[in-house]
Amino acid sequence: MSALPWRARIYVVAVCVAALAAASTVIVTGTDPVALVVIGLLFAVLDPLSTVSLGRGRGVTLSASFPVSLAAVILLGPAGAAIVSLASAAYQPSRPPLVKRLFNAAELAVSAACAGVVYTALGGQEKLGSDDFPLVLLVVVATTAVYCAVNAGLVAGVLTLAQGVPFAHGLRTTLSTGLVGYLLYGLFGLMMAVLWSTEVGALAAVLVLLPLLVARWAFGQYAAEREAYERTVRTLVAAVETKDLYTRGHSERVSTGAELIARRLNMSEDRVELVRFAGLLHDMGKLGVPTRLLQKDGPLSPEELQIIALHPVRGVEMVREIEFLREAYDGIMHHHERVDGRGYPMGLKGDQIPEFARVISVADAFDAMTSTRSYRPARRTAEAMAELERCIGTHFDARMVEAFAAAIAEYGWTAAEVPEPAAGAATPAVRYDHDDPTSAPMPPPVARPIREDR
Repeated sequence: MSALPWRARIYVVAVCVAALAAASTVIVTGTDPVALVVIGLLFAVLDPLSTVSLGRGRGVTLSASFPVSLAAVILLGPAGAAIVSLASAAYQPSRPPLVKRLFNAAELAVSAACAGVVYTALGGQEKLGSDDFPLVLLVVVATTAVYCAVNAGLVAGVLTLAQGVPFAHGLRTTLSTGLVGYLLYGLFGLMMAVLWSTEVGALAAVLVLLPLLVARWAFGQYAAEREAYERTVRTLVAAVETKDLYTRGHSERVSTGAELIARRLNMSEDRVELVRFAGLLHDMGKLGVPTRLLQKDGPLSPEELQIIALHPVRGVEMVREIEFLREAYDGIMHHHERVDGRGYPMGLKGDQIPEFARVISVADAFDAMTSTRSYRPARRTAEAMAELERCIGTHFDARMVEAFAAAIAEYGWTAAEVPEPAAGAATPAVRYDHDDPTSAPMPPPVARPIREDR
């Protein structure tokens, strides 16, 4: 906790105190102790299973614990729901820091208590046991919305105080990724509470939660498969980048830039993932280019330019058997095409160039211009962006450049680290840079060297 700013420390303590205050009233509410213990144990065991990691710091929430929390709100009231949420601090297989564990449990407890107050104030208990039962659905929706809003607000608050994340951004991000899902999970919680109140009793938890747990297991298998894909791709990228010190990290940055553009264009999540992979693998064909050409300091001969110009074709040949890449093939094959038709390897023009290729072309050129190479220094970000805009209509698609400029303005850009030149090294001659479209000379299109069988 000493690593937190003092304001964040005060905030965490305040949330913990509020959670304890909410839970302490359970003594005077006459809560069923058996139900309290059973539901608390369920929540403690299921809460760590609520997020499935997709790698790169991303996760998808498939909550089996929220239905338990909402059932606690209905069956045990605000105080009981708070105690159930606090039980999550007792069992955390990943062993997060104690402060994080306590805060997470406390903010869930406060959220559940607030949701319980709303459920009670709206007469949820009376509607549940009367002829107005359908109206309880509206009460559950309102209760769930309050739970999510309080939870998002508490999380956004600690992010603002501890990391400087704008409160509105943290609130918007949390709500956008959780609200709709939790409204659906709320129906499971209502079903569990209704069945629990009948002769089914605690068996309701099994009947309601088992499908969620099966879905979570299936998604876990999918996530493991995606991680295997990621490892495969990164292994291939590492093999490429061992050939050229000055382009090390280039594929990762192009992948990041391509993802920024794709998200700005509102591509589906599946296509964003594929364009990211295409960015990582766009220079895969360098493995088929002699290292002496990639690292040559002097000008390249026309024959050498033609060899380098074939690297997109070689790249597709190398990854064609990796079936999950699908549309990514187009990005790898055509990322050096130009909208005026003077690119390579096939001289495609305008909308003939696949969308993925037009995305990667912009990210590739921008990173090349902002990176120091053996034969020229890096350009400043503003200069590189101006060059992209100058080349709209000749090299680049205007929509891609505009999307990239907007993304960079919002998120910024981390340029490549400059490697130290060897002691006593001479200044190399100017040469063609296959990643930088503004360098000269540009090789002519290569006459359709392979047939693309999809």
